[in-house]
Amino acid sequence: MDFEPLSPNNISKDNLTLPFLKNHLNEFREWQLESFKRKHKIAEIVTLRARYIDQLLSRLWDHLGLASCDDLCLVAVGGYGRGELHPKSDIDLLILSKEGFNEASENKISAFITQLWDLKLDIGNSVRTLKDCFEQGSADITVATSMIEARYLSGNQQTFEELTALIDDKTFWPSDQFFTIKKEEQIKRHKNCRGDGYNLEPDLKNGSGGLRDIQTIAWIAKRHFGVNSLIELTGSNYITQGEYRELVDCQALLWTIRFALHSVTNRPDNRLLFDYQTEVSRLLGYSGSGNTAVEQMMKAFYQTIHRVKELNEMLLQYFDEAILGNIATHIENIDQNFQLREDMIELKSKSLFNEQPESILQLFLHIAENPKIKGIYSPTLRELHGVRRCLTHWLQNIPECRDIFMEIIRHPRGMGLAFTLMHKYGVLAAYIPQWSRIVGQMQFDLFHAYTVDEHTHKLINNIYNFTANKQIYPLTTDIYNELDKPELLFLAGIFHDIAKGQKGDHSTLGAVDARAFCELHGLSRYESKTVAWLVKEHLTMSVTAQRRDISDPRVVIKFAKIVRDEKRLNLLQCLTVADIRATNEETWNSWKAALLRDLYFSTLKVLRRGLENPPDIRDLIRDRQRKSLAILREQGITDTQAKTLWKRFKLDYFFRYRSQQIAWHTKNLLAHKDHSLPMVLISEQKSSEATEIFVYQKEMPALFSSVVTIIDNKKLNIHDAKILSSRDDFSLSTFTVLEEDGSHLDPEKIQRLKKAIEMALLAPEKVNRQQTRLARVKRQFKFEPQVTFLPTRRKRTQIELVAFDAPGILADIGEIFRFSGMVLFTAKITTIGERAEDLFIISTVEGNALTEQQEENLKAQLMTKLSPE
Repeated sequence: MDFEPLSPNNISKDNLTLPFLKNHLNEFREWQLESFKRKHKIAEIVTLRARYIDQLLSRLWDHLGLASCDDLCLVAVGGYGRGELHPKSDIDLLILSKEGFNEASENKISAFITQLWDLKLDIGNSVRTLKDCFEQGSADITVATSMIEARYLSGNQQTFEELTALIDDKTFWPSDQFFTIKKEEQIKRHKNCRGDGYNLEPDLKNGSGGLRDIQTIAWIAKRHFGVNSLIELTGSNYITQGEYRELVDCQALLWTIRFALHSVTNRPDNRLLFDYQTEVSRLLGYSGSGNTAVEQMMKAFYQTIHRVKELNEMLLQYFDEAILGNIATHIENIDQNFQLREDMIELKSKSLFNEQPESILQLFLHIAENPKIKGIYSPTLRELHGVRRCLTHWLQNIPECRDIFMEIIRHPRGMGLAFTLMHKYGVLAAYIPQWSRIVGQMQFDLFHAYTVDEHTHKLINNIYNFTANKQIYPLTTDIYNELDKPELLFLAGIFHDIAKGQKGDHSTLGAVDARAFCELHGLSRYESKTVAWLVKEHLTMSVTAQRRDISDPRVVIKFAKIVRDEKRLNLLQCLTVADIRATNEETWNSWKAALLRDLYFSTLKVLRRGLENPPDIRDLIRDRQRKSLAILREQGITDTQAKTLWKRFKLDYFFRYRSQQIAWHTKNLLAHKDHSLPMVLISEQKSSEATEIFVYQKEMPALFSSVVTIIDNKKLNIHDAKILSSRDDFSLSTFTVLEEDGSHLDPEKIQRLKKAIEMALLAPEKVNRQQTRLARVKRQFKFEPQVTFLPTRRKRTQIELVAFDAPGILADIGEIFRFSGMVLFTAKITTIGERAEDLFIISTVEGNALTEQQEENLKAQLMTKLSPE
């Protein structure tokens, strides 16, 4: 629509009524949104809104008689003072007086502010004298920063000039103090926003690399250099024309997303929550099936904040020297091309990177070789930033670069700070073509807390830190220290997810890329195949440990046949631990550590015995019984007592439980006198990997659903369930649980849980599921369940179920099994973000595997019950 902004010339005095102005504001918002949809420049849209509000406020200021108050002045401050307004941004105003306010002026100010509120404008206002401004601004840097942006709107011009003179006075926040506190403020702000900026629900304004980081540079420049725009610094060495344009481009992208977010939410939101990402991406014009639109938008966002972070760091280094005088004077020679300035590496010749691109890699090799080096000096950062953007070919195509890259990979410190800085400053993306594709690549789920490149960086960091964290990684540290070629592990880590976002299986595609890379870099055929195998199988150990019944020797043998030898097993164990821990801060827990440890040692035994000599299950059972008896003798239980009880147990009980567990069960079962009552045992050993709930009860159809409902009501996570039965129809079942944060249960909660389960088993009809609200972050991830029947041994059926992790899902599944007449033997429970990925082993009540028809019927029931609709 055609629209002429408000001005004193196009609205009569009679039209300055509340209904007219509300309607006019709505018309302006619609026009503004339409301009946005038509891809008008965001800078023009944002500044036009500020100009529109300028005119409206000035008109109302005059209309309500404030112009007659001689010394009063209306001032725009904060973001509005910069002449920028998004649809729901605060309109920060300062109503200023030289000396003070009388009753008449206070009444007019009150009417003015009330009128703005009635218009539903997002007003942030302060009413101060010049003295107030100086005192409050001197005491609070937030107030001072807001006033630094002061812009005259209406009223007494001289009053405004006195304010600017007061603010410009060097005693009002000297620039060195201002700079120091602004840097500290930025660090604190980043920490509050989870630091790295790669949060999947990022803060566009306050997060690392967000709009505040650009504003911080501008504030510091304005305070120290007296400039009103960063472009005024391009004439000096503080910022180049290219850097200025890059900051403007980055700001435009962030502004565009923020404008769309405000338009979608109709609130002054800065956090791009999952709830809004789909709608925002569509408004911005991104398209594609599934989550493609969101992933495209977020990739552009993450790449942008990466650029802002790099420029922010570099410019603050320059400002540090200019404002605080922190110019490093101690210089040590490194070689003919580089020197050490204090603890920062520096180029000797500005043109070196252009003339000898391999020197870019040499820079990072020096960082690996010299532990004194803590970072890169700002002029060198600028050269690196500039040359990287001008490269016309991949660095890996240069033979000298390949040699140096492999030196870095093989150096004991190469994958520490050197690798981190290569990632941080975009050198990896300039070296490896496939890496450039995953920079900022989002994964639209709740399991992956980071972009693909940041996740991979954290994985490499985990591997590098294995030797420094033996207490955290006891087994993995020992394995890592025995590796003869750790560079193979690092290369597999770099490539394990490098094909994410491509069409096809990322593990298979990544393996092809990894092998080609290794061969290009001179690795042997065996080494190249090993790295490619690790990439292809990087999920296999995790899936086997968490989603298969590893107490079944057949499962372990199948995994051992994939691994084939101890060297591969050792490498895969290290890669798997590093991968899980780099995925999400909440992902790793003691239970997962125990599963991987058990699978590792079980597989090691199989490999050392030989794949052609599988273990005899009866030998395994006899060994466990012998060890269990030895434990029980120490506790005063005779072999006869134990063996008499064990006659009631089926053989699978003895290979599904370890000796310590068998002894624990046996001792308590012998002491349990009234077998008509349930017996519930809950482990209290803090040293164990998780809390175990052992249930002994006469078999009943509702046992599984009753117990899991109680556990769910107590806000606990179930990780594993063994549902066994004795020869005389008693249940011998174990549920492995942890708190939602991965910790063990405290003793008081254990007692309450024990009592609740006992009562539920005595009266299952009284068990009620507590209504739990679905977590906000999960609401955007609903999807249809997937039910797959897997090959298994005779008389059993395995079901792999992937479904939305809604509250009470396990109880629902248990009820379906019960009403379908199925017997549940094992449940492997894995929660991955918003997804429940569970394995169940069941049979019919007659003890047989399900027929095809029974499978179809059960699948239909599960699909209907677990559908998010």
